Amino acid sequence: MAVLVEAGWGGLIQFPTTITWTDISRYVDMAQGITINRGASDELSETQPASLSMTLDNDDGRFTPGNVSSPYFPFVRRNAPIRAAVTTATARTGAAPWPTAMLADDFDDNRIDPVLWPNSYGAASETGGRARIPVTPGGFAAYQSARQWRLQGSQFSVKYATLPGAGGSSAASVSVVANSVTAGTRVGFTYSPVAGTLRCVSDVGYFDGGATVLTYSGIDHVWLRLREAAGTLYWETSGDGHNWVVRRSLATPAWVSAETLVIEMATSRTGGTADYAEFELVGHQVRSRFWGTLNNLPVSWEGTESKVSVSATDLFKRLNRLPPLRSCLTEEIMVDGPLAYYPLTEPADALSAGDLSGTTAGVLAVTQVGSGGVLAFGAAPGPAAAHETCLQLTPVSTSVGKYMTADLGPDYEARSTSQWNAMEAWFSTSTTGRVIFAVASTDQAQRLVFALSATGALQIEYGDDVLTHFPVATGNLADGTLHHLVYDEIAAEVYVDGVIKTLGTVLPPMYNGRVLTVGGFKNTRLWNGTLAHVALHTTVSTPLGAELAEHYTAGTTAFAGESADERITRLARYGGIDSVTIWGTAHDPIAAQGEPGTALMTRMREVENTEAGKLFAERDWYGLAYQSRDVRYNPDADAEVFTVAYADLEPGLELADDDQKLINTVDASRPGGATQRVTASASVLAFGIYEPPPLQLLKTSDNSVLDAAYWLVSRYADPPAEIREVPIEAYTMPNYSDILDADISSYFTVTGLPAQSPAVSMRCTVEGYTETIRNGSHMIQFHTSRSSTDSVWVLDDPAYSVLGSTTRLAY
Repeated sequence: MAVLVEAGWGGLIQFPTTITWTDISRYVDMAQGITINRGASDELSETQPASLSMTLDNDDGRFTPGNVSSPYFPFVRRNAPIRAAVTTATARTGAAPWPTAMLADDFDDNRIDPVLWPNSYGAASETGGRARIPVTPGGFAAYQSARQWRLQGSQFSVKYATLPGAGGSSAASVSVVANSVTAGTRVGFTYSPVAGTLRCVSDVGYFDGGATVLTYSGIDHVWLRLREAAGTLYWETSGDGHNWVVRRSLATPAWVSAETLVIEMATSRTGGTADYAEFELVGHQVRSRFWGTLNNLPVSWEGTESKVSVSATDLFKRLNRLPPLRSCLTEEIMVDGPLAYYPLTEPADALSAGDLSGTTAGVLAVTQVGSGGVLAFGAAPGPAAAHETCLQLTPVSTSVGKYMTADLGPDYEARSTSQWNAMEAWFSTSTTGRVIFAVASTDQAQRLVFALSATGALQIEYGDDVLTHFPVATGNLADGTLHHLVYDEIAAEVYVDGVIKTLGTVLPPMYNGRVLTVGGFKNTRLWNGTLAHVALHTTVSTPLGAELAEHYTAGTTAFAGESADERITRLARYGGIDSVTIWGTAHDPIAAQGEPGTALMTRMREVENTEAGKLFAERDWYGLAYQSRDVRYNPDADAEVFTVAYADLEPGLELADDDQKLINTVDASRPGGATQRVTASASVLAFGIYEPPPLQLLKTSDNSVLDAAYWLVSRYADPPAEIREVPIEAYTMPNYSDILDADISSYFTVTGLPAQSPAVSMRCTVEGYTETIRNGSHMIQFHTSRSSTDSVWVLDDPAYSVLGSTTRLAY
């Protein structure tokens, strides 16, 4: 086992693919260890933000915030990304030749292993947990194995720790290769510090005309892996040693399958200055344990000794501190990144309208034409599912009254010229021949006007002094109903109420858009009705019309009826998270997203609780995982991650039989639906009433509410005895790697239980765990529940159709 702790100094957690990670493992105080808490205490509790705590050696001040002498200055600060992992290796067994997966070295004893690397040359050495190989002008050096390894059906991996500079050389290389018995015939990777490239090579005569050449990335190519499987050879790279990307593949050369190979990590240089390359963790598989951000870095001293006791939390922390959600419609528009966005939902006493895009767009201010007319915020209802008001305009006449004008700023002006435009707005009126909104250049040389014609149909007007009218086949929109308009310049498309309409011709592109007018244009055709959610977007090459047209659904239904997994993914996007792993298939329709003012995590928890699912942050990536309830249905032996004998556990195993989870009466309801009660009468008679707070479920039918309530009561009306805590010293176990794979909702079985136990073995479901990693120790305390709690009836199944015990209907 090796510990791998890395910090992303200067990186931003919301842009995980741009983070350059720095290995700080050597500074971790492993006597105190690393402690990680993850998941929930039991299946009825919500998963909590995962946390990490550890102490770092700070004698050189590198972890002191604000220390200009730190090599990480000025990025030693709160919210810096951090990740932690342990690595495992496959033990070398049997006689040579061995599979290359057994070639494992963590370089931790400051000497070259004479069994693994007997043919090393060129002053190669082992220093500070790394294999150091000189890069000497005119010289060659390498860590080189004996000819005793087989790549067929196996793999070889290594991490770059330090790469040399170009150093004034005309050519230099750092290679990781598997060598044939024929000189110059080899497969592997070659890095050039001069060209800055990583080549995936299958050399013959030291040359491969078909090599895949990558521009080297210190983010994506830190780990290298050569893997052979079923007649195909793969070149793979990784940024974390856990998630791999195939960079090249080809049919396995015959010699790779037939020969015993030499594995070599080598360097060379022609001219220039001396340098070195370093490798680490050869043959180690990375097992991620934590991914999150630093909370704080408190520095403490004892004499001249300095320590930093850091704590970190996973991305739930970021989600929990986000401001309350706006309406579903506003969130959908915001997540699409408008350059100007005016919801027009200000309170009744407002005198202007603000932009929410955060760009250089200015406020919408009132423009008075003549005398009179009414412009009123908060006076009319907006789109139904937004639960917001909108702007009401009531002019005296077509040219007497009020409208609104804004300076869109230099950012929009530049992008409206260099990129394609897309625009949207909501409107209602019973008056034809009026302007909804318009965008124009400062000098009015470019003008794009959206209006209703004399018949109430939409028309788009384009031009300078003389506007050209482009009619759209929409029918009469002056019908007093709220409508949603989208114009997509790149695709020459118009959408009304989510439906594409015939434009008839392609409009010229808009340039230099700088002035926005809402409810009128050039002091005439003043709007008589309501307006809301005016948003302006630009795009480089991708049409936006179909995407923006979905805002109609957001405003009218708030996506009522979409499935639970879709809702979770949608909400995650509001929090800046595009990676959501969905487990399971039981995803019921969900009610509308709800009114504004509720926290994002609260909305996600509503879905989780409604569906009896599980939501948690990934431990190896900036992403979320959502598990539907059917993930836990009827686990079988193939689904088990590991088994462990009672005799191999640490002290502390208990069999719990109490009323902590007992539930025999439930009141449940849904938005706009009935309140229904489900009771397990036999349980009430035996134990009395055990009733949780009423359930508010986001179901779309009363029957679904009833199903959810029955599901809860059927599982907990008389919960059987169960194991809730399983302490394991995992590092000493032969199946250590399998134990590390266990995560929330994984299964394992405890075997060989004492005679006093009701069963010889018991299967447990992981709800969470606390782990402490120290030198030569990895203690994991699993928080578990009884796996049979979630079993469901299967017709004629010997285990899951036993009358009275396993005939629970699936929900």
